[in-house]
Amino acid sequence: MEAYHIISVLIFLTAVFAYVNDRWIKWPPTIGIMVISLLSSIFIAIAGNIIPVISSKALLMVSNINFEQVLMKIMLSFLLFAGSLHIDAAKLKKEFWPVMLMATVGTFISTFLVSIMSYYLFQVFGLYIPYIYCLLFGALISPTDPIAVMGILKQAGIPKTLEMKIAGESLFNDGVGVVVFLTIFEVAVNGTDKFSLGNTAVLFLKEAGGGILFGAMLGYLAHLLIKSIDNYRVEVLITLTVVMCGYSVADHFHLSGPLAIIIAGIIMGTKGKGEGLSEISRDYLEKFWDLTDEIFNAILFLLIGLEMLIIKVNPTIMIIGCIMVAVVLLARLVCVAFPVMFLKIWIKFEKNAILMLTWGGLRGGLSVAMALSIPAAMHRDEFVLITYVIVVFSIIVQGLTIGKLAKV
Repeated sequence: MEAYHIISVLIFLTAVFAYVNDRWIKWPPTIGIMVISLLSSIFIAIAGNIIPVISSKALLMVSNINFEQVLMKIMLSFLLFAGSLHIDAAKLKKEFWPVMLMATVGTFISTFLVSIMSYYLFQVFGLYIPYIYCLLFGALISPTDPIAVMGILKQAGIPKTLEMKIAGESLFNDGVGVVVFLTIFEVAVNGTDKFSLGNTAVLFLKEAGGGILFGAMLGYLAHLLIKSIDNYRVEVLITLTVVMCGYSVADHFHLSGPLAIIIAGIIMGTKGKGEGLSEISRDYLEKFWDLTDEIFNAILFLLIGLEMLIIKVNPTIMIIGCIMVAVVLLARLVCVAFPVMFLKIWIKFEKNAILMLTWGGLRGGLSVAMALSIPAAMHRDEFVLITYVIVVFSIIVQGLTIGKLAKV
């Protein structure tokens, strides 16, 4: 019953914060809920000094939530599928090269730039953290979070072609970023003395390439099953099976679950619009996944705010985190500018494309979840706090200003 009680409290808080935001604040739901949740966490921490039972009960509840497991093993597959269903393969194909270069080459560039700068920044403050752990941090903070990005882009009012670039890149560099993170994590666990470039490359290709192939097979199989019937109840169940079982099977065989679900979602969304779905089935399917997306997004950003209660705050690390905000943005600028400048020879980009792609690269719960999955011995507490500072800045400041920036 304890898990049920925690879920009940989370749903209650999400509903209350969503109502307050919609009634008075009127920010994008994800940002509004997270800000209210963050302020509530600060209030609880302060009130706990006067009435200890308030903070102790809140801390007990939040500490019983395994954020990394909840996001990575449960929520991520639902959110990625809901987002990828709206990606039109034909439109994505037109933006293929910008999306793929930024999602792959851009992610690698950002990973190395952030890791190098963070390694020396720690030393400036008298902290020595081995480079392999800084590389791990670079991997977890470099991917832009599709969950944060797509939730905010809906209301940003930016050009559709640019929205496709940002959303498409966020979806794919999410999958690539998780694979890069897991690959570096394995090297960090086994020791750099056992590092083999060939074995690491094979591991990366197996996870990324295998996840894409598995997702394609899964998407086409599900599409054929849906095409053979006309019953929206069964069709919704098939999509749920793809998300839940597909992600679990990919994880079991050490394939990239995020990439598999993204590819399956794009195939099913694109094919479903052209064939295989009746009007009523398409309507129910879209409404079901839109609602699922909104609810899970709201709960996720509530959790991000509540995580403040259990994060160990260190003033020095907070200062480093604030500096790292600028470092991560600089790395983002470089990894965006390189593909755009290269592709400008053949492809026409929107006005202020580099600025918009840089500022629109939001970090979210995925980075926090990956930071929380690091063992304590790998300086988890330091990386979690720095990641949290970057994510909060990204969602609140970048998220609230991306729409205004698009109008400049």
